[in-house]
Amino acid sequence: MGRLDGKTVIVTGASRGIGAEIARLFAAEGGRVACVARTMREGDHPLEGSLEHTVAMIREAGGEATAIAADISEYEQCAAAVEAARAAYGPIDVLVNNAALTYFIPIKDYPVNKWHRSIAVNFHAPFYLSQLVLQDMLPRKSGAIVNISSGAAIGPGRGPYPENIGRGGGTLYGAEKAALERFTQGLASEVYHDGVSVTCVSPSQVVPTPGTVFHHLVTGMDDPRGEPPLLMAQAALLLATEPKEKVAGRVTYSQEILLEFGWIREGKGIGIDRKGSGYSQI
Repeated sequence: MGRLDGKTVIVTGASRGIGAEIARLFAAEGGRVACVARTMREGDHPLEGSLEHTVAMIREAGGEATAIAADISEYEQCAAAVEAARAAYGPIDVLVNNAALTYFIPIKDYPVNKWHRSIAVNFHAPFYLSQLVLQDMLPRKSGAIVNISSGAAIGPGRGPYPENIGRGGGTLYGAEKAALERFTQGLASEVYHDGVSVTCVSPSQVVPTPGTVFHHLVTGMDDPRGEPPLLMAQAALLLATEPKEKVAGRVTYSQEILLEFGWIREGKGIGIDRKGSGYSQI
């Protein structure tokens, strides 16, 4: 028996990295996974990874998955993706808002078109998709929404600042993730008594993925300072399947929540060695 047997799951950003790992684990736990991303085939994107590859790995392992290509920055494509998932597997039980778009550009140089696109993917899309899947969850009084945040949501605090602080161009991305954490707790409070759990989790350490390697956040996929993507997948699984009374409104970190629930014996990074965002404390 899997923790998600018979459940219909949507995972965005499932073509590579954390999203692909979440899709694989959720399918291994019995979920019927609608894998959503822009990249359908290898070569469609400069980075390695594709929906076809993710779905093929799931099916080879005996799981059930389908690929849905969508640009979630657009509401109409979000709606079409949710409808395609329903058509394949039925009403949505679990949504994982994992997809992210990151430009590391200082505010003084930020192109307006990239600003709007970044916000559309990182903040508007979780709203679009949450609203769409709640059409299934609220009438049935059950469901789980798991939002994927980032340590970037933790601000730099007050000045004066060391010379190396604030020059990485991550202000917008951090602001989007901070907003996503507040959105998580607000929505969690709105739908709690309707049987729906809404949670948020960030990696305790940087996860080596094609994206984090591209942005030089890690030296490579085998960077020893990195956190295996499986830990984020396990944390998302925990939040998606534990009773809402135990997790609703949680803004947490992968190793922190896994250690708390006894899924791992030791951990490190944000949430353990140092505090997380303000919302993780509430």
